Amino acid sequence: MNLRSLAIAAMIVLLASSHANAQTVDLFSENNYSSNPDIITGTFKSTRIVNGQSIENVGPGVLDFRILHRFGPLSDGGYNFFGLDQATMRLGLDYGITSRLMVGIGRSTYEKQYDAFLKYKILRQQEGEYNIPLSISYASSVIYKSLKDPTTTYTPYVSDKLSFSHQLLFASKLNDYFSLQLTPTLIHYNIVDTKTIPNDFYSLGVGFRQRISKRVNFTTEYYHRFNTLDGYYNPLSMGVDIETGGHVFQLHVSNSTGMTERTFINETTGSWAKGDLRFGFNISRVFTISKPKELRGINY
Repeated sequence: MNLRSLAIAAMIVLLASSHANAQTVDLFSENNYSSNPDIITGTFKSTRIVNGQSIENVGPGVLDFRILHRFGPLSDGGYNFFGLDQATMRLGLDYGITSRLMVGIGRSTYEKQYDAFLKYKILRQQEGEYNIPLSISYASSVIYKSLKDPTTTYTPYVSDKLSFSHQLLFASKLNDYFSLQLTPTLIHYNIVDTKTIPNDFYSLGVGFRQRISKRVNFTTEYYHRFNTLDGYYNPLSMGVDIETGGHVFQLHVSNSTGMTERTFINETTGSWAKGDLRFGFNISRVFTISKPKELRGINY
């Protein structure tokens, strides 16, 4: 069974089980027992805005199995069923170690990439005795491109296929209806094609959430690149988040194919102006691996 078939089968299982168990696990379960009721929660409704990391973490002891799926270009027309004949995806496992620290691993079909990341909450927005107007997190990832290179006289080292990203996430829930996030980003390539191409690339991400109804939110995510590679475009994604119990289903349209920081920020080949857009979705299923001490003996 190939990765695409496995992902589709896994998605069916997740959807089939979500109705029966949606209320048993809260994706952000730290909200249920926070010792500080003044901390602002629900800035975003998922750990990712679309492709990029949001300020949110999964709760401690919670495992989040995620499928990120992108179809082909809508501009391909009816012959490729407007992109539905093609697909790329990322399978990932995210885990909350503490209320501040989250880690994750993933495998993407695009360029056969493996990735791992951590995200740590430095500062949390709160009101009351101490008024802190924003949250700050640090996110870092390593990406390994395992796609075989064309035969050349040079045999690359494993380290040559590695790239890294470092991000600071500044987010604020301005009110119950609107949240904003800024994400300055550094992406480092261990090796590049020519001496004229830098190893480090800088960008600034902007994302927001607009509440439409109690369970529906509109999201947008955009990254502006300050130093660029020819033939690539700034990524822009728009989507709808639909809450169902302890789960969030994300439907979106994007000009990006890849789903790691390296590929969707720095190597987006699609252009909104040319209609090179892709429909996609993110879906997750969460499981309690271990209950925090505050919740042991409580069925939730």
